[in-house]
Amino acid sequence: MGTLRCMAGRIVVFGATGYTGRLVCEQLVARGQRPLLAARDRARVEALAEELGGLDSAVADVARPASLAELLGEGDVLATTVGPFARWGGAALDAAIGAGAHYVDSTGEPTFIRRVFEREGARAEAAGCGLLTAFGYDWVPGNLAGALALREAGDAATGVRIGYFIRGGAGADGMSGGTKASAAGAFLEPGYRWHGGRLLSERGAARVHEFDLSGRSRKAVSAGSSEAFALPRIHPGLRDVDVYLGWFGGASRMVSISSLAIAGATRIPGVKPALQGLFARMVKGSTGGPSAEQRAGSGSEIVAEALDSAGRVVSRAQLGGVDGYDFTGAMVAWAAERAAAGSLQGVGALGPVDGFGLDALEQGAAEAGIRRAVS
Repeated sequence: MGTLRCMAGRIVVFGATGYTGRLVCEQLVARGQRPLLAARDRARVEALAEELGGLDSAVADVARPASLAELLGEGDVLATTVGPFARWGGAALDAAIGAGAHYVDSTGEPTFIRRVFEREGARAEAAGCGLLTAFGYDWVPGNLAGALALREAGDAATGVRIGYFIRGGAGADGMSGGTKASAAGAFLEPGYRWHGGRLLSERGAARVHEFDLSGRSRKAVSAGSSEAFALPRIHPGLRDVDVYLGWFGGASRMVSISSLAIAGATRIPGVKPALQGLFARMVKGSTGGPSAEQRAGSGSEIVAEALDSAGRVVSRAQLGGVDGYDFTGAMVAWAAERAAAGSLQGVGALGPVDGFGLDALEQGAAEAGIRRAVS
């Protein structure tokens, strides 16, 4: 990380009229902010800006990168929810870095997260601004739980194992169109894990693990996430970071087997582009998501276990709280507000903890609706 040059600036929300974008805008307004709303449909973005209190708005489209770049200046903050990020996210990254503006996104896509940390961080460091990728339910709570468990374990910990679980909800029917589109695309791309003190590529859902959570055994499949990049930075000697998603419950083993079959098929020339085209036709983004009532009937549980060199659990942190979409809207808004106020602790590609500090992150997550469970 280099020296932070960017100071307080304006918050621009790109993708404001999308499902998650609207949640971010509503949360920013609730926090007393007046962001500039940007989206590709003039009528929709102007209507939303008026509904939220007469905010400024602008038309911007990834197909016309200059339309976004011209909205940003040094020290501003670009909060973007425009996905799938592996396909559409580059324009927002380029606009923010080119302007020296801080950047926050809502992605959960492993391929894009890896791009930010491995390729874009150096550019942002040179520009004097910070990149905060995956700053929603994917993957802030696990970074927080993992950091809390590692802090309590101290030098005894050489590994950390993290699981994400949904309480209530409606499975795939409770996902937004954007989430479905991102998940479909991610299924075709290689994942990764932090293992043996280095980043290794592996297919998504390669492994299955059972967590003891609230007195129940819960299965989950492995996933690439920002924890693989961010947690080794804050805990010297961390050899292994394993993150699991418990979305599929008892079907986790079948999902893992299916991912093996898909990984094999995509090695055949022509198969991967064909599957990408099929998924693009079947799964459309920007098609709405769960209602406020549905979100209120759902919730989140996250667990992190710090492990010693023998694989024994030496400390444990469990978090719980609101639905992932509500958390994402509030957490992205919190990060954008803090970045605009000059509270980032560095520049370049930043994780949640090294970006804001563990205590501040814990408070921010609590404000967004997820906090440590009482044991």
